[in-house]
Amino acid sequence: MGPFVIDPPQAKIDAIMARVANYPWFAAPSDEGASWLRGINTAFLKELCGYWVETYDWRAEQAKLNAHPHFVATVEGLDIHFVHVVGEAGGRRPLLITHGWPGSIYEFYEAIGPLAYPSVYGGKSEDAFDLIIPSLPGYGFSGKPDKPLGQRATAALWQGLMGQLGYARYLAQGGDWGGLVSSWLALEQPGCVGAHLNMIGFRPTPATPQNDEEAAWLTRTQMMMQAEGAYFMEQATKPQTLAMALMDSPVGTAAWILEKFHGWSDLSPHGDLWQAYSRDQLLTNVMIYLVNDAIATSVWYYRALIEEGGINLPAGARVEKPVGFANFPGEKIYTPPPKSWANRAYNIVHWSEMDSGGHFAAMERPAAFVEDVRLFARTIGY
Repeated sequence: MGPFVIDPPQAKIDAIMARVANYPWFAAPSDEGASWLRGINTAFLKELCGYWVETYDWRAEQAKLNAHPHFVATVEGLDIHFVHVVGEAGGRRPLLITHGWPGSIYEFYEAIGPLAYPSVYGGKSEDAFDLIIPSLPGYGFSGKPDKPLGQRATAALWQGLMGQLGYARYLAQGGDWGGLVSSWLALEQPGCVGAHLNMIGFRPTPATPQNDEEAAWLTRTQMMMQAEGAYFMEQATKPQTLAMALMDSPVGTAAWILEKFHGWSDLSPHGDLWQAYSRDQLLTNVMIYLVNDAIATSVWYYRALIEEGGINLPAGARVEKPVGFANFPGEKIYTPPPKSWANRAYNIVHWSEMDSGGHFAAMERPAAFVEDVRLFARTIGY
């Protein structure tokens, strides 16, 4: 294990920027206007790419990323990159936070200070956590597995990482893939004392509705996946075909990622992506996939879900450790199940209805995210 500094070669940055500058734009549908109904909006992406080439400064953003301490540890033969902030908790209260796709460790950057140093941000020092924020295998600056490696295997890697760091007990947090990794941690890994989720991962076995509310939710979920889940099916079935295209095009990678940020974020009240994020935020998250050639192995992660057996719990299994859930209402596709359904899969002891925010909760509403994690930790006496 040792310290790590994000510093990709300048030749890599120059190559990315040259591809962006020379992207061969083609005509948009004549009636596209400002619509995103057919996918990413052409005018939006052209404007952002102009900013990317003319104004965006990767090295300045890299310095912001490096403002927190980074490390790499080898766990079961794979290099795992992580941010590790020992704040006011002084090594006594670890919180393991896991991102998803198409996010990164960067999702949590505005939450790091308040979680680790609450008294500096108007909070109480007793709410402080040690933060461990890893890049998923094949994502960001972690090593790339030689074949798809999934969420259950990731949870075992995280247990090994926490052992190397000397943490015998820890709290887990996650949304998207991080929600499923954290669910596996709470189900199987002895060090995990509980999990705070902003996306429900597991389904009970059998995954059949037991009342009208559950049936309606399941029908809606299936309809939304039919309308919006083509990306999931491609990545879960034939990721290598998609990877070939994405690895060849920074602009294509940006389009693939940013369409999800537009579709999954809470853009109320004006429907504008800039209500939720800055241009630099969106581009820095994209660049984390590009500077380390991580987009291919990131989409492998979906195939690994299928190869590991999916999201249904083993027959008779339930997460019995305490689980908290924060329902951010801007989550449009992966909306949470009724509590009756969730309680068959999890020991839900904390459920919060948030005022706003969507899929990328910590990035969209960092203050609300931080407070709900604190509240859950207090609820379970951690």
